[in-house]
Amino acid sequence: MLQDQLIEEIKRIPTDKLAELYSLVHYYRLGLAIEGQKPKLTAKRPIGLAKGTFQVPPSFFEPLPEEILDMFEGEK
Repeated sequence: MLQDQLIEEIKRIPTDKLAELYSLVHYYRLGLAIEGQKPKLTAKRPIGLAKGTFQVPPSFFEPLPEEILDMFEGEK
């Protein structure tokens, strides 16, 4: 039986990895439970629904300061 095979495989997993395996199994099981509860979308949302509610400031397009660029490059 497949459950018996799974149990035997679990017995072979190192003890320090069992918590990680438990998290994976628990996450998967919860995902299956939630999957049946997902609402079905009946209509697509229109494109540009929030148009005009936010404006990108001109400063967004200015170059970043050197200290921030260094952080992205792992230099600080």
